[in-house]
Amino acid sequence: MPKKENIHELFNDISPDYDRLNHILSLNIDKIWRKRSVREIIDTDHPLEILDIACGTGDFSLAIAGKMPEGSHIEGLDLSEGMLAIMKDKICKANLSEKIGVRQGDCENLPFNDESFDRISVAFGIRNFENREACLKEMLRVLKPGGKLVILELSLPKNKFVRWLFNIYFLNLLPLIGGRVSGDKAAYRYLPASVLNFPQKNEFKAILSSCGYANVTHKAFTCGICRQYSGMKIQNR
Repeated sequence: MPKKENIHELFNDISPDYDRLNHILSLNIDKIWRKRSVREIIDTDHPLEILDIACGTGDFSLAIAGKMPEGSHIEGLDLSEGMLAIMKDKICKANLSEKIGVRQGDCENLPFNDESFDRISVAFGIRNFENREACLKEMLRVLKPGGKLVILELSLPKNKFVRWLFNIYFLNLLPLIGGRVSGDKAAYRYLPASVLNFPQKNEFKAILSSCGYANVTHKAFTCGICRQYSGMKIQNR
C-alpha cells in the first residue's frame, strides 16, 4: 500500500490541475458515478450528519450537499492541504459555508467522537489509504448505529474486451496526457497502478465484513470501471 507521506505530497503537487484533468481523463463520466452514489447516501428526508473522507477538491461533498435534507451538515476531510484549499474556494463560491465544513486530517485517527455521523462517503480515495483496514474500523467507530458507509472506487472491468480497451487507455494514454498537462508523470503513473493493486470485488466486500460492517452490498457502474460498495453499522440492541 502507498505511504501516507508520499500520498500527501503527490496530491498537493497535482492539486492545481486535478479537477480539470479528472473530468477530461474520465470523459466526465465521474460526474454520473457521483450522482448515482449520492442517491445511495441521501435515502431519507431526515436531517443527516455526513462525513466525506478523502474529499479532495470537494466535488462529491458539493454534490451531496445539493441533495441533503434541510438541517443536514457535511464535513469534508482530506490529507492534502492543496486539495482542501481548492475545495474551500468552491464552497465559498457556492455559498455553502454553513452546510459544508472542511478539515485537514488523517483517516487512521479521525478527529471526531464515537457515533458522530449518519453517513460516511469515500469517493476514489480508499485505494490510497496506507492502512486500509485501520481506516475502515476508524470510520465504523464514528458512524452511528444504523448508519451507512458508501464507497466509490475505480476498478478493472470484468469483460475481457472492455478490460483490454480500459488497459490501453488507463495504462498508456492517461499517464501520457496527465503527465504532460500536470508536469508530474510519476503521479499519473501511480494512479493507474493504484487501481490495479486494489482488491477485487469479492475480496473488498470480505474486508468490509471483517472490519465490522453489516449488509455489505456492491454495484458496478459502466461495465465495472467504477464500483460502489456500502455497509451498515449494526443498531445497538
